[in-house]
Amino acid sequence: MENLENKSFKDFENIPGLGPDERACEWAAYVDNWQSRGHWNYRQESFSGCGPVAELRIAGNPHQQFVSLVSNDYLGFTQHPKVKAAAIAAIEQYGTGAGASPAIGGHYHFHREIEESIAAFFKRESAIVYTTGYTANSAMLQCLLKKEDLAILDMAVHASVQEGCILTNIKTFPHNNLEALERILRISQDQYRTRMVIIDGVYSQDGDLAPLYQIVALCKLYGAYIVVDDAHGTGVIGETGRGVIELYDLFQEIDIITGTFSKSFAHVGGYVVAKPGVVEYLKFHSRQHIFSATLPPAAACISTAIRLVDDEPEWQHKLWANIRYFKNGLLELGLDTGNTASAIIPVKTGDPQLAAEATKLLLEAGVYANQIGYPAVSKKDARVRMSLMATHTQEHLDQVLNAWQWVDGKLKVSQLKPIAYGYKEEAT
Repeated sequence: MENLENKSFKDFENIPGLGPDERACEWAAYVDNWQSRGHWNYRQESFSGCGPVAELRIAGNPHQQFVSLVSNDYLGFTQHPKVKAAAIAAIEQYGTGAGASPAIGGHYHFHREIEESIAAFFKRESAIVYTTGYTANSAMLQCLLKKEDLAILDMAVHASVQEGCILTNIKTFPHNNLEALERILRISQDQYRTRMVIIDGVYSQDGDLAPLYQIVALCKLYGAYIVVDDAHGTGVIGETGRGVIELYDLFQEIDIITGTFSKSFAHVGGYVVAKPGVVEYLKFHSRQHIFSATLPPAAACISTAIRLVDDEPEWQHKLWANIRYFKNGLLELGLDTGNTASAIIPVKTGDPQLAAEATKLLLEAGVYANQIGYPAVSKKDARVRMSLMATHTQEHLDQVLNAWQWVDGKLKVSQLKPIAYGYKEEAT
């Protein structure tokens, strides 16, 4: 395969005429090409847990401690003493594994507590937990939407949502484009058994918010269900950390709320919050739930993390102080942070190679961030993506800002033409 520098992960998914071994060889050549330029910073092996600083071993790099901007542990609860104590106590009581699927012996007292806690957090009655946030989306949607139905997706939704809709019909609309959404809702009336609009609350790459009030109004007007995955907004957005749903006070207007425990709630797993009847149906018809072992006992710490959002609101306040300070610093450097309104802060480059080189230089300066390119975003919308935590200090953030100033001096990122935000492709 020629021109490896201009290829992306997408080019290796299904190469015509090549079997698994041959595709793997092409992929290995691609990885070698990127590594030869120092642009391959994926799957870095960390010797420390989630936190504002990561301990890495990178050949040729003099640093061992890096300011970490790659963790979605927004409130820093993975290291909170009460959360860790709850996990340890649960392991002592229950052991290390659940041992079975929830329907046939793997449903424990702590699972019920988690489900009740997350439902109450969103001011609802019922919830179901899954082993990952990815599975919560994919399993729930595959269960509820079939060939007679229609999924209407914002083009920027997570891959788990896209996978969840493989058994149904799909129409997409450009990111946050209300006119395109209304057009789909209008022309699809009376054509499907169920129509379900599926969006994120906070979008994972741009860090921007859904115009939720207007989207809910359109769904009500045209008789469609509304599903909100607010994985990146929960614990961050809203007066008490209930996410974009709280920001608009729409707790009772959202049909299905999904999310993950792997970000603000400090563990792993996912949830679906819905009407009691829908939750009960999912418990016995969602295949990835009934045929998979459930969350291990250490997950009992999730209930503690959920309570801490209310008990210790200072973590959310500290996170927002960091967001404001850091974003303002980047803007003062002339860097393009897009439309972010959350703890996810990109610096847009518009060029995958430039994003990769910026990430390489940041590592040289002791800063660990992610390069993001196609297919996660369009090639022209490549960026360096950074996630902030409540436990970052001002000294950490200053180190990153100084590093960006040095990177910009070499690469002139601040002199690039601003990216035109949003997805320009036609709705389908």
